[in-house]
Amino acid sequence: MTRLDTTADVLARHRSGPTSGVFTDGSSSGNPGPGGWGTVFVRNGEIIEQRYGADPDTTNNRMEFTAMIEGLSMVPPGEAVEVYSDSQLVVNTITKWAAGWKRRGWRRKQGPVANLELVQQAYALAQQRPNAHIQWIRAHDGSLWNEYADALATTYMRDEL
Repeated sequence: MTRLDTTADVLARHRSGPTSGVFTDGSSSGNPGPGGWGTVFVRNGEIIEQRYGADPDTTNNRMEFTAMIEGLSMVPPGEAVEVYSDSQLVVNTITKWAAGWKRRGWRRKQGPVANLELVQQAYALAQQRPNAHIQWIRAHDGSLWNEYADALATTYMRDEL
């Protein structure tokens, strides 16, 4: 197995990317399989808050949505902040598709919404935080705080943070 970076490794090695915002990431080893999520809220390069967790039997998408839910819940409702996810599915779900699904009784044109309870929770939190701008960030490109969120999300696979 490839060595997974700790948060200390990430802080020592990476410098690029946005210096403020909420960064979220999810992971699973197997799909389904054990997984984890992580999120970090940063202002001007300083960590305000971080959270992470794991699930013994999950999917990568469930962990990505869980990370987004936890990340959004860290943001005070009136605060203007960028919220980053490297999951295009999560970003598009919350910013493009969920409003239509809600209007149709939480149904997609092609059938049921996967992970509906997580989608509803993430969408509700985003609606309560209209100044939180959710956007996609490329994964594994050296962006410090996205790499840090990844290290939090994979903590379940290591003995140290």
